[in-house]
Amino acid sequence: MQQRDTSALKVIIRRVAAAEVDEMWSYVGKKQEPRWLWHAIAHYSGAVLAYVCGRRKDAVLQELPQLLQPFGIKRFYTDHWGAYARQLKAAQHFPGKR
Repeated sequence: MQQRDTSALKVIIRRVAAAEVDEMWSYVGKKQEPRWLWHAIAHYSGAVLAYVCGRRKDAVLQELPQLLQPFGIKRFYTDHWGAYARQLKAAQHFPGKR
């Protein structure tokens, strides 16, 4: 069995002031069973910060803020879908176009 050298692997997490969170969906085979992709990008640079995939349920979306915690994001820009209001802290949630 070969050993994998991971000594060159570095993860750098930078602070991000604001992120844009959005969702998109698609299906394979059955339109009745779509899969959703929620993603967060840095508001100013456009860099992808994190994403989660699953059904369009709050439980799936709950994973995204947890993945984004290390970035120290102060503002989340989203559309007006109710799950964002339920899952993001009100002081950090800014729905609409900015």
